[in-house]
Amino acid sequence: MKCLLLVLAITIQCTLAQSETYTDRYDTVDLDEVLSNKRLTVAYIKCMLEQGRCTSEGRELKSHIVEALQNGCEKCTKAQREGMRRVMKHLIKYENNYWQQLVEKYDPTRTFTKKYEKELSSL
Repeated sequence: MKCLLLVLAITIQCTLAQSETYTDRYDTVDLDEVLSNKRLTVAYIKCMLEQGRCTSEGRELKSHIVEALQNGCEKCTKAQREGMRRVMKHLIKYENNYWQQLVEKYDPTRTFTKKYEKELSSL
């Protein structure tokens, strides 16, 4: 009986852990297409900065950006973690002015972004 309860508890915990991730609905967004198209990249950035309209993907991202920065993307799917790193690296390298604006808005004390910048610069 104790073994059955243990298995049930572990199953419930795993189920809860899985449901505590962000939606994977947008995991298939083609980041290469977005990042290679300056107009599209800037549109997403302006959404994040509240300077432009947002797509449903942009609204979803914006709703989780602070939490994801603070907890190391703990609730992200694997695709989201990899995508976050790719996007941040691209912004730092090619859109640094926008990167600085995003940092100012979402991490003005640079508490979290310093870690990411250091990690990404070593790649």
